[in-house]
Amino acid sequence: MNGEWRKVARTRVIASGAVMALAAGAVSVGGGSGSADAAGPVPAFPDNIVVFPNRDMVSVEGYSELGGQTGLVEVLRPGVGIVGSAEVLMSGGDVAFEINHPGGYCWGANTDLQVTPDILPGDQVTLRIGGTEIGTTTVLDAQAFDGILQPDGVTVVIPGHIGAGVDPTQIEQRIVEPALRDTSVGRRDVRALLGGLAPGRDNYESSLEVNGTDLTATYIFSGPDAAVAAELTANVVGERVLAWQVTDPLGNRQGLTIAENNEPGGPGMGGCPAGPGQSGPPAPQNIVASRPAGSDTATITWTPATALPGTPAIDSYEVTAIDTNPSGTEYDTIGKRIADPAADGTTITGLHPSRTYDFEIVSVSTVGKTFPAATASQEQDITAPTVLPSIAAGSYPVPQLLELVAQENGVDIYYTLDGTDPVAGGLTTATALPYTGPIPISGTTTVKFAAFDLAGNVSDIETLTFTITNDPVAAQTSILSGTPALNAVDLSWAAADPVSPATAITGYLVRVYDAADALVTFNEINTAGDVLAISVPGLVGNTPYWFTVAAKNDVNSAWGPESDRFGPVTAQGSIVADAGPDQGNVVRGTVAQLNGDGSTDGGVTYQWTQMTDAVGSAVMPAGPDRVTIANAAAQSTTFTMPLYNATMSLAPLHFRLTVSDGVSAPISDMVTITPRNDTVGITTARWKAGDFRVVGAGAIDGATITVWATVNGVTNAVGTAQVTVGGWQVRLRNNAPAVAPTAVWAVSNHGAYVGPVVPTV
Repeated sequence: MNGEWRKVARTRVIASGAVMALAAGAVSVGGGSGSADAAGPVPAFPDNIVVFPNRDMVSVEGYSELGGQTGLVEVLRPGVGIVGSAEVLMSGGDVAFEINHPGGYCWGANTDLQVTPDILPGDQVTLRIGGTEIGTTTVLDAQAFDGILQPDGVTVVIPGHIGAGVDPTQIEQRIVEPALRDTSVGRRDVRALLGGLAPGRDNYESSLEVNGTDLTATYIFSGPDAAVAAELTANVVGERVLAWQVTDPLGNRQGLTIAENNEPGGPGMGGCPAGPGQSGPPAPQNIVASRPAGSDTATITWTPATALPGTPAIDSYEVTAIDTNPSGTEYDTIGKRIADPAADGTTITGLHPSRTYDFEIVSVSTVGKTFPAATASQEQDITAPTVLPSIAAGSYPVPQLLELVAQENGVDIYYTLDGTDPVAGGLTTATALPYTGPIPISGTTTVKFAAFDLAGNVSDIETLTFTITNDPVAAQTSILSGTPALNAVDLSWAAADPVSPATAITGYLVRVYDAADALVTFNEINTAGDVLAISVPGLVGNTPYWFTVAAKNDVNSAWGPESDRFGPVTAQGSIVADAGPDQGNVVRGTVAQLNGDGSTDGGVTYQWTQMTDAVGSAVMPAGPDRVTIANAAAQSTTFTMPLYNATMSLAPLHFRLTVSDGVSAPISDMVTITPRNDTVGITTARWKAGDFRVVGAGAIDGATITVWATVNGVTNAVGTAQVTVGGWQVRLRNNAPAVAPTAVWAVSNHGAYVGPVVPTV
């Protein structure tokens, strides 16, 4: 079973690999599959995320270069959130890992979401490495139903369904029945693609029709045992529909959903978490049970629980007090059910004053109760409650809202605004007001407050005095741009809001910071608010700086809050090195520009040097990746982007421009130029005595494809071809290898390769 579906999921005509030796000790092809670079909404071949929604299963294929790293798989249901997750170790093999399949990982592995998700159409299954999304498959809505044997005894109809967003040209209906091998079909599966009746490989015809949301696959069997094959097909369990999001230029199916009729969902192996319909809700947290000495009443508080995503909502709680002094084997209990999912506490009365109790609490939903129950032992609460104000006493320029926040559940807060005490002798006074929400403070106000907890403890009275001056500072602004100038930076910023009831901005304050976050200098501008730019002078050339701007208004002389820091911006020095913007998609075999026109013009020398990386770590050594710069001492110059061969790298090229005036230290700048790399594939590789043929596809017409073959352990180039209308072919007859090659590669001179592919003999 496992091997069969994996073969379905990874129908390929291309093999990719890391760096591979083509000729021992002589020739190698650099690059690799580059799947990390191909991250996006849908995985790129040879990587894939295959989802089996009926079985709540995921198979992540490829990503071999990520072997040994930790991957996080999450199932996102739009409008709901994450309904399933697992943290796994990438294998580095053909299949990176599987979830909810024997030999693989359980849902919930190494995460807090302990549930096997019920994967549904529209869910998004995402793989992340180190927090970076590298591939997502959206589950497609396609399903086949039970097959129907027609009256002629040799025709089977498979009805089905497709939903919105499913491309009818990107679906396939498939029947897998190993017993078909013993019929004239001669293989374990039969398939139907969109269109009218078309012959299958062996003694059957098939068609697939889509009418609105209805899908119909038809199989007509022939041969001496056609009726047997038809009956096997009609009675199979697990009729399949394959649907995929993308078909790439080489025919690979990416973002694949495989629906299997009548396959059960839920945990696919023992020890995995239950599904959402069988998962009891989590218990509430932070449970505290308190009871004054000798009281017949206990107070239990908690933080309300939250149902696991994709599981039924919590509708109530049950709290039970259990007498710890049993009569024989029987324990007396007293309890309550609280039909409020937001409840955070209750009281239980009727307890025996001289006995102690344990307390159990469970959440309740339509699928059951928390198991095991959460527990709390009886505690005597003698601690007064604590209440924290949201703002400190003092003077404020604008009206405030005062919030009083209790540090435990079930606390009642009382306050006054007239200077009287809210409690006296353990009771509230006549002037006390119950706290129900934020208290507006619009003028000079004295607030006194105290609190009672569920155990009857009373806090001390707290007093806060506020003064509202109604002279607010100006609001925060933001810097819009910073442009380097000679030993200066030109700044501009957005106009600040003076803040009601102020009427105008009277000035701005610019602050300058260096890389060590130290204040360097400042310049204050007193205006009527109509100056929104300044040139900051006196800066050191070729040095990075960061800037902030603050404003003040005409009712408060204090500066308002600084803007967010803007930078770094590097002030220009006496000489400037500007290697120009990075360039991409430069066609191989054409002239590429190295443009230093933005550098200091005149009175200086220039030097272009090819480097090994974008930060200029080292000069590119002599070899296949070294290019010839037409005039390395010119301000602007050119080089020819070389055509690719099997000894070169597919990486971008990096160049450093160094400008010197012979007095101050030389200044350098880097530019990266990325070649346009081809896409090449092998669709057919066949060998027989006297005839060796390799056929493939390429993205760049006119590109030259070189075919390499390994014969008797030695790898050599055996032929070339040009890409025409997206295809190419190398065919050898008289000069065909005498024995079958064990591996074949194809290399494009426009920067791509594929292999090894094992030829068909």
